[in-house]
Amino acid sequence: MKILRQIAILFTCFMLLVLCIFMYLNRQFSFVQRDLLSYNDALHQVEDALLAGMEESDIEEKYDCRIILSTRINDPELAEMYRNAAFVLDLAPNGEYIGKVAWMDERNRYHNAQDKFLAVSLLLWGMILLGGYLLLLYFFLRLIRPVRELQHFSEEIAKGNLDEPLPIHKNNLFGNFVEAFDLMREQLVTARTREIEAQKARKELVTELSHDIKTPVSVIKATCEVLETKYGLASNADPDMISKLSTIEQKADTISQLVNNMMHANLEDLEQLDVTPTEESSLIILDFLGNIKHYGNILLENEIPGCLVYMDRLRMEQAIDNVVGNSCKYAGTDIHVHFDTCSVQMAKSETGDSVKAEYLRIRIKDDGPGISEDELPLITEKYYRGSNAAKTSGSGLGFYLVNYYMEKQGGGLEYYNDNGFTVELLLRKV
Repeated sequence: MKILRQIAILFTCFMLLVLCIFMYLNRQFSFVQRDLLSYNDALHQVEDALLAGMEESDIEEKYDCRIILSTRINDPELAEMYRNAAFVLDLAPNGEYIGKVAWMDERNRYHNAQDKFLAVSLLLWGMILLGGYLLLLYFFLRLIRPVRELQHFSEEIAKGNLDEPLPIHKNNLFGNFVEAFDLMREQLVTARTREIEAQKARKELVTELSHDIKTPVSVIKATCEVLETKYGLASNADPDMISKLSTIEQKADTISQLVNNMMHANLEDLEQLDVTPTEESSLIILDFLGNIKHYGNILLENEIPGCLVYMDRLRMEQAIDNVVGNSCKYAGTDIHVHFDTCSVQMAKSETGDSVKAEYLRIRIKDDGPGISEDELPLITEKYYRGSNAAKTSGSGLGFYLVNYYMEKQGGGLEYYNDNGFTVELLLRKV
């Protein structure tokens, strides 16, 4: 209602201004009476000029009059003078009536008034036109433009573009509605962000669970293989028991394949996995290695240096699990683990000076044939599986995840062949 009051006040002020102009111009038009004495003086001057022999045309030009030298009452020229509201007097020099003399000043006043009226009318027309345009501009700024902005905004919302804010102008007729509409946009942005985060968290959870399920499944398969070997060599082996163990192993393989498929599907559109490194004791790594002793014979060649390192406990455990698990799966030999520290030259971003960073290095080595030199640079690629993995189950994500986890923890990954396949995991010391 405030905007409507403003429009009414502006229109009323404009009409009052027009009325004042009308009143002022009305006062400029006043009735002017004829001065008979001046006409009588002009008549005597005309008569004296005629008696003096002055030309008729010169007299008319000098005294701004018309001379009609006719004594007829119905003279056409005289009748024309009367029709044009001329002031007519008898012309009688020396007392002898010879015609009429007429002044057309009333006609001149009429033409002057007509010109003034036209000028005033054009002025008022221009003011009304200008006022109309100003009102149209006011309507556009206060009504039409906000509606167009709302229309454009709704189209952007329909396209899914929620980043463009809705302009909010002062004294907008739709102010509250616009604010509510923009608040709705912000709520939609928040809801969409939460939905994306929830989907991402759900996919990360599925990926993590899929990876963690692989460990107990591997234990089940290893146990089945041990039991099959034990009962298969026994002379009184129960065929039913052997069949059940075979079934368990087959089902474990099925679970492993399903988990790999589920993990593969989630990582297809998962941009990244959260890695949050914190200050942790290096001794935790011994617990990680103890949790995966079922993979095979893990030999610790020396004691781990006690220090604080930056790591994400969950991601680091998964990285060690992947490296040791792959070595046991493809090499089938003892796993040698060696610990030491090293320094790596790094560039300091603020000054450009190079500084040394201290790292804890975990070297994990098997005694297998290693990896082909051609395939060695490719093992950290997503879904890449080497030529020796054709008959072995897997998803091709192990070393991809290891490399990703180590980089996000501020560390690094190195791998090479050295009488077997060797992997070095670097954790930055605090």
